[in-house]
Amino acid sequence: MYVISDSCVACGTCGDSCPNDAIAMDDALGRYTIDAGKCVDCGTCADNCPMSCISQE
Repeated sequence: MYVISDSCVACGTCGDSCPNDAIAMDDALGRYTIDAGKCVDCGTCADNCPMSCISQE
């Protein structure tokens, strides 16, 4: 499973690149989060994150 760290700057690149729409803005946190139920662990989000704040857990 992939996770987004607190260093996320909410640029939206990960959400735009996710083929399963598993990434959405969490307004309470002020950053994007990954829905584990939708994520297929393809790694596209991590590959496209300009801040390198997405990693596999």
